[in-house]
Amino acid sequence: EVLMLLVLTYPLLWGLALQLHSAVTGSYVPGTHSIAFVSCLNEQIARDIARAIMDKRLAAYVNILPKSSALYFWKGELEESTEILLLVKTRTSKIGELSNYVRSIHPFEMPEIISLPIDQGNPVYLKWIEETVPRD
Repeated sequence: EVLMLLVLTYPLLWGLALQLHSAVTGSYVPGTHSIAFVSCLNEQIARDIARAIMDKRLAAYVNILPKSSALYFWKGELEESTEILLLVKTRTSKIGELSNYVRSIHPFEMPEIISLPIDQGNPVYLKWIEETVPRD
């Protein structure tokens, strides 16, 4: 029974240990922040979505990358288009809310919204993300 309790609580205890270590040492806990990628049809839609994300304080920083070519399968057919890519820097804990919000305002039937955790980076910049995006 004790072993089962330890197994079930391990992720929570490990997360708390990492947070405590970070608080004591001032070091960054990998994965605390993420970069989300959002594809958009054109620059106006990209700007509108980026501004909406910022207005909701769901990110600290959004890059709007210029047009790129895209190849993909859609409904069994190979498609080719151009798109604008948003790089959204935020807290990992905000990714679910960010994804739900973007899906609610994005014109695509199935928008691309994927994220990757930030493993390491400039500590001052990562701290700034922490201070800029409100906690849950």
